Amino acid sequence: MKKNNQKTTQRSVSIRWKLIVYFAVFVAVALLVMWVFQVYLLNNFYELIKRRAMTHSASELAAYIEDEALDVHAYDCAMDGVMSIAIYRMDRDAPVQVLSIDATGQTTGIKLPTQLLTKYYQKAAENEGSYTGHFTFGGVEISGRAFPTFRFQQNDSPGARLLHMRLAQGNSGSIYLILLDAAPQPLATTVEILQTQFLWILSILLVCAGVMVFYLYRHISSPLVKMNEAAKQLAYGKYDVEFSGEGYRETRELADTLNYASYELSRLDRLQKELIANISHDLRTPLTMIKGYSEIMRDIPGENSAENIQVVIDETTRLSELVNDLLDLSKIQSGSRKAMFEEFDLTAAVEEVMNRYDAFTAHQGYHITFTAEERATVFADRGMILQVLYNLINNAINYTGDDLSVTVEQTVQNNRVRISVADTGQGIAEDEIPQIWDRYYKVDKVHRRAMIGTGLGLSIVKGVLELHNAAYGVQSQVGVGSTFWFELDILDSAQETRETIEQLEE
Repeated sequence: MKKNNQKTTQRSVSIRWKLIVYFAVFVAVALLVMWVFQVYLLNNFYELIKRRAMTHSASELAAYIEDEALDVHAYDCAMDGVMSIAIYRMDRDAPVQVLSIDATGQTTGIKLPTQLLTKYYQKAAENEGSYTGHFTFGGVEISGRAFPTFRFQQNDSPGARLLHMRLAQGNSGSIYLILLDAAPQPLATTVEILQTQFLWILSILLVCAGVMVFYLYRHISSPLVKMNEAAKQLAYGKYDVEFSGEGYRETRELADTLNYASYELSRLDRLQKELIANISHDLRTPLTMIKGYSEIMRDIPGENSAENIQVVIDETTRLSELVNDLLDLSKIQSGSRKAMFEEFDLTAAVEEVMNRYDAFTAHQGYHITFTAEERATVFADRGMILQVLYNLINNAINYTGDDLSVTVEQTVQNNRVRISVADTGQGIAEDEIPQIWDRYYKVDKVHRRAMIGTGLGLSIVKGVLELHNAAYGVQSQVGVGSTFWFELDILDSAQETRETIEQLEE
């Protein structure tokens, strides 16, 4: 795998060179498109625009064909379109010229032969009354002029002119032939100017592309290279690296994400080491006692007593509880342990748990009290909630103050029931509260063996309550004590919670 990664790294291209290639391709494509449309197809576009202008002028003249203002409109069209206009009334005997005006606005007396006018008339009639094409002075049509024609030289036939013919019918019923004649302008000088401009444009774009590549490399690639180097150090277990994401928002957000990941990896690494050390301690202590008492009962006559055997049994029980808690926590976190929801009396469940502590409080001197404002019924996994209660009470017993008092309270507010378990211990610093739910996290950083439980209680509590989509938390003050709590919907408003849980399960 490592060799494959090295080969991939060697074959890959850096962002800087990719940017250079991308910008070079972009500039080349942009210039090619500009050259094709503004130089190579310049004559084609010129003819297309000219055809449209002549068609529009012919339509305008057809609308005023027998109007008194026809000569005025013809004058405007000839001046604006730089073309000559001739209008003939196609009588049966012979065509009669109605109007003739050139591009300078002067009236001309040039008349076309009847044979040629008849040819133009038939050409327009065959094409739905309108036709545009290239014709010589002799009336010969030059074919192959339809747009687009991908040729550099458009007017390769001497004397070729662009002629538009249009048939129009007046109010009197007479048919008129409108002829618009324009000589295509030579564009060689214009093309030469554009080619010179393109050389300058190419030089400017190449310089701008180089500056842009350098700028983007400094603001995109450089931060990524630095973050890549820091990530390599992070991969080797150096969690104190700092990711800097100068430049754009995306690089800053990536740097913030990597810094957060570095912090979480550092914290998880520390917790993993503490977990191994604490579990090793909790396993070693009972195993040492079991081994020691077993050797005493084997080697010393008369030590095979009920008291020594009970010690072995108690330590074995503690080992079994530790293993079971580890399995429970793993099942909850992996999602293999499913909650079996049912309706039950939460108040009765708490009272049941309190009764089981009677013998313990009588022998150890603890004072565990329970108060409830009113009874509450909830929809939850009864066994899991009992496990949460046991773990919270055991945690309070382990960390309560010298008065050995633990208070369990049930309150109801806004259709929710809250169970609170309070102790009078040393309390928890505010910056350490978010971490106490991690397995084997020790507030005082000094591992001591729990009097009751295995040290995994709060992690199991967190997993169970999140499985129920329940709110939970802790209120603590250093030197005063801590109060752990969780909330569940009472039965009257539990339907919404039930639907939420069902959606989560799906």
